[in-house]
Amino acid sequence: MQIVIAFISIIIFSQASNAGIGQETGLEIPRYVSLKSNDANIRVGPSKNYPIEIKYVKNNYPLKVLEEYEDWRKVEDFQKNFGWIHKSLISGTRTGIVLSNDNRTIKLLNTLDGNVIGEIGKGNIVFLEKCKIDWCLVSLENYKGWVDKIYIWGVKEKEIININFFQRFEDFYWKSVNYLNKIQKRF
Repeated sequence: MQIVIAFISIIIFSQASNAGIGQETGLEIPRYVSLKSNDANIRVGPSKNYPIEIKYVKNNYPLKVLEEYEDWRKVEDFQKNFGWIHKSLISGTRTGIVLSNDNRTIKLLNTLDGNVIGEIGKGNIVFLEKCKIDWCLVSLENYKGWVDKIYIWGVKEKEIININFFQRFEDFYWKSVNYLNKIQKRF
């Protein structure tokens, strides 16, 4: 009897620990990816035999992977459209879409809570260079700056991306520079 209970416990534990892991890749589910191509079809099911539901014509477009089946990934876009895409059309490159509820531009800062160095409009696709708990360093063409994470679709709420030990020193440096600039402006 103890062997049966132990066996059932092992099965339950192994299923619970694999709940957020893709069966084909072993990667976390859900996770964010981006399109490799300017021509990608989202299908109703996981095969070329299924009809095309959506056609994307913008590379680096972010998608959320929800399920895996052989060479196919069930994905969702920021407008809640669902479908299946072949794995060869997606990349692990992290991108996001800038969101704004009132169609206003989003401020781009030189550092966290720093000086405004530009603005970025709703709907722009940005590369996620780094993300902290509440902020992401994004780049678009030749522009780079920090954006509040609430304005980006393509990153989990508390996800951290590419942050290393030296980031604290960089943050301290920029906070010092911003502080000195504010003092200079007063005089």
